[in-house]
Amino acid sequence: MSQSEQKETSEQGAQSSGREQSDVLVNPRAVCKVCKRLYRDPKILPCLHTFCSDCIAQLEPFAVSSRIHRNVPEGGKRDEAPEADRPAVTITVLCPDCDSEVNLPPSGPVGLSTDHLALDEVFAETLETDGPLGCDLCGEGGAGSRCEVCSVNLCEFCCQAHRRQKRTASHSIQALEELKACGRLVRPVLCTLHPGQELRLFCQPCDLPVCLECAATLHRDHRCCPTRDVIDRHGDRIRELVNVHLRPRLERLEESLQKVEASQETLQARVEATANEVRAFARGYASAVEAHCLSLLQRLEELRVQRRNHLHLQGVQLQQALLDIRGGVEFTERLLSCGSDAEILSAKGVTLRRLTSLTERGYDPHPATIAPDDGSSISFMPREPAGEVEGYPVVGVINSKTVDVSRCSIEGEGLQEGTEGQLGHFTLVCRDSAGEQLARGGEHVLVSVVHTEKKNCKVETAVTDNSDGSYSVSYTPQEPGAYSVWGPGHKTYPRLKQPQFSSQFQN
Repeated sequence: MSQSEQKETSEQGAQSSGREQSDVLVNPRAVCKVCKRLYRDPKILPCLHTFCSDCIAQLEPFAVSSRIHRNVPEGGKRDEAPEADRPAVTITVLCPDCDSEVNLPPSGPVGLSTDHLALDEVFAETLETDGPLGCDLCGEGGAGSRCEVCSVNLCEFCCQAHRRQKRTASHSIQALEELKACGRLVRPVLCTLHPGQELRLFCQPCDLPVCLECAATLHRDHRCCPTRDVIDRHGDRIRELVNVHLRPRLERLEESLQKVEASQETLQARVEATANEVRAFARGYASAVEAHCLSLLQRLEELRVQRRNHLHLQGVQLQQALLDIRGGVEFTERLLSCGSDAEILSAKGVTLRRLTSLTERGYDPHPATIAPDDGSSISFMPREPAGEVEGYPVVGVINSKTVDVSRCSIEGEGLQEGTEGQLGHFTLVCRDSAGEQLARGGEHVLVSVVHTEKKNCKVETAVTDNSDGSYSVSYTPQEPGAYSVWGPGHKTYPRLKQPQFSSQFQN
């Protein structure tokens, strides 16, 4: 059996064993990460990740490029090659493990280096399985031995035949039980061109391990040394890169990654704690807002009851005054229209006393001063600070202040003196019944400036709402003399019956 046939048989046996034992595999280094089975002809990508050769061949090309490849005979020097160039296609694929862009050789996955360590792991894994191994040569019987040179499992009959053949008589054959006890496989690496020949030499010009036949034929003009003579130099170079450059960086990366992971955990914990604080605050704040809402609604209900009672009392007073006046007027008109002279004179005394009483002491409000409270003065100010509720600051107040004309005042230098033809200013401050300045504007305010001697001489005024309960008044007098200021004037707020302020305007 040829070496290639033996290798194919061995791989088929490993594949079959991998399928049978896939549920009990414990060594991930023996399993391809693409097909999830035991390696079959494992190849090393330039990124040092290993996959089955056929799995690599099935990867989707990431990029395809062409370059001029000089045709060099195998084992020959480049300067000895003929001047025959041919284009070579380079296929770039993404590593399924690290997503790195790696270039495949022009010959495809077969041109990649074989991962012999992965093959050792595959064989070690097959040894660990409980099922019997079949013979890789005859396919019958249970294998009890393994040829380390041919890398095939042998039954007892094929093992004896292997030893009788001249070409394989010198091969090292070990019992599978002994290999299981070793814990680590150490098997020779064979040449792919010369079956059964171990790679014991290293061609320095080609930078390749070769067998004796390769050194005698294809590399006969090259400097070939035993692998044991060059392994220290090349191994030291690899160890230097690892120990001096990569391992310190690896430690730094691991340390940095640990810090990042610790920071992520700390960040997550902090965010969760803050989120809990936010939720607790929101619940407390919502409770405070709800309590404030209930307080505002209660205040509105109190205002409604208060204003309703006031309107009821006002209505009762007006109703009683209306009945009294109407009764007196109706009695008097009936007496004067229907009574005789004697009847009139007989009832004169009581009638005059009643009419005099109604005239002097009866309830007689001026129509302009009667302003039924329709609730227009009640408003909600959502942005006004309202103190704290349960430790939380809240906003929104119920404003119910109304203008009390008798409490209003005017201030400013423009009240003391003015100049004919020049603009003057003063301020009207609207106050409630308690004498406090209203906190909002919006009142319809009219201010009149009237000459005290010339009643038909008035000064035009302009009123500006300052939105804080005060109103700026500007005027321009046209005649000298003393003036009276009247205000505010509105159907709801009558003019003052007596002049409250006087200003002297002179030339």
